[in-house]
Amino acid sequence: MVGLSSVPRPDQSSLLYTLLSLFRASSKAEQKRLMVLVHLADSDLTWLRETIVHISSLFGPQILAGQLLLIHAPSDIYPTVEDVKDEAYQGEFYAKQNIDHAFLVSFATKLSDYFLLLEDNAFCAPNFVTHIPWKVNTMRSNPWVLLEFSNMGFLGKLFHSSDLPVLAHFLLLFYKEKPLDRLIPHFRTLLAQKNPILCRPFLFYHRISYFTSNDSQKATIVQKKNPYGPDNPPGAIFTDMKVFDVHFPWEAYTLDESFFWTHNVSAGNHLTVILNHPANLSRVQVLTGTIVDGKYALEKGQVELGYNPEGMPQYCTSFALLGRLLEGQMDQEIFLRSMRYDVSCVRLVVKANQVGGLMIRHIHLWEENAKVAEAAQS
Repeated sequence: MVGLSSVPRPDQSSLLYTLLSLFRASSKAEQKRLMVLVHLADSDLTWLRETIVHISSLFGPQILAGQLLLIHAPSDIYPTVEDVKDEAYQGEFYAKQNIDHAFLVSFATKLSDYFLLLEDNAFCAPNFVTHIPWKVNTMRSNPWVLLEFSNMGFLGKLFHSSDLPVLAHFLLLFYKEKPLDRLIPHFRTLLAQKNPILCRPFLFYHRISYFTSNDSQKATIVQKKNPYGPDNPPGAIFTDMKVFDVHFPWEAYTLDESFFWTHNVSAGNHLTVILNHPANLSRVQVLTGTIVDGKYALEKGQVELGYNPEGMPQYCTSFALLGRLLEGQMDQEIFLRSMRYDVSCVRLVVKANQVGGLMIRHIHLWEENAKVAEAAQS
């Protein structure tokens, strides 16, 4: 079972993208073995209604099949958190977060043999449903309390379901003491697992549009100093290429020197930027391969612009070819008015099977309105 707790976020589609990633990362056979439990942990009735409607419209088949469960704990059963004043840990927020998760794991106790804790801003590697049981089987001779399939926050932590009642009690006892990601290691040591067990490759990581405030390893987009440099408006990054424990897909969209690394791609694989808001793009640049000698470049690929976003979370329903990569690169201005306005997605598509490593170094976007605004301010 996969469990996560969610509250309203500035990025309102964060939970929906997480659920979409969970099910898209799983084959039909894997989905039959997958059960997702979501605790909608806020008392705002408007948010609750809208969230339930959106989830039901998107994941009706999964709900009917018992693969997706939604729960809500009423606010009047929560202990008081107003007297928590630890500014270093944003105490009131983390106290409620601990209680939210205590209710979550308590409900999940008898639903499966294992419980995987996620956050509501997660991206999942393909076939994680198959990989995790395989890893558990390899650990049969080594007793464990907690397996970690991510090194970020409390994302991707696997427990024995038999330990969940103790975990729930532990969180309710110490909910005021520390944030959840610091309580979980204490729980692990109390149950006699001294050292963390990090399971590589990591299978879960945060979406670029939102990061937990205490995540010491969070990614940051470096502010550009060059007024003629790319804008890269806010968006979410999705891919069906293989994801490993370093160099995640969103690193291809940052404005620093990080990059996305994968290998053995197949025709039809993609890396897609879904913009939070449609943008008037004037230029798109895609760079693959190393800077010096061009190794690990995409041999055959093309870039497409997406339009007409639908659904919640949104996804583009139509794409138009912008250009093809030449020696692993493309840098093209957008002249046609019909292609220029209201671009919602930029998609890099692999056009032929390619064995070996692939480095997607940069996806750079220039936004026309952003340049006009900069010029007006100067």
